[in-house]
Amino acid sequence: MVLGFSIALIVFSLMLVVLVLLHKGKGGGLSDMFGGGSLSAGGGSAVAERNLDRITVVIGIGWFACIVVLGLLMKVKG
Repeated sequence: MVLGFSIALIVFSLMLVVLVLLHKGKGGGLSDMFGGGSLSAGGGSAVAERNLDRITVVIGIGWFACIVVLGLLMKVKG
């Protein structure tokens, strides 16, 4: 069971990294320094961004749940 949750944690972690990187820059950060601020202002749909936000939150909750379950399993196991 620990192996299954460990694999799920790795998958959730990789998905979370990809989803966070897909978000457009809101300005004032590193995205502006490298020119991402001017590129991200021109395109993109508000609906797509909202859906991306929702998916990111769901994956983040799954990631957090895997960490909690793994912690409990490790505590019980020994």
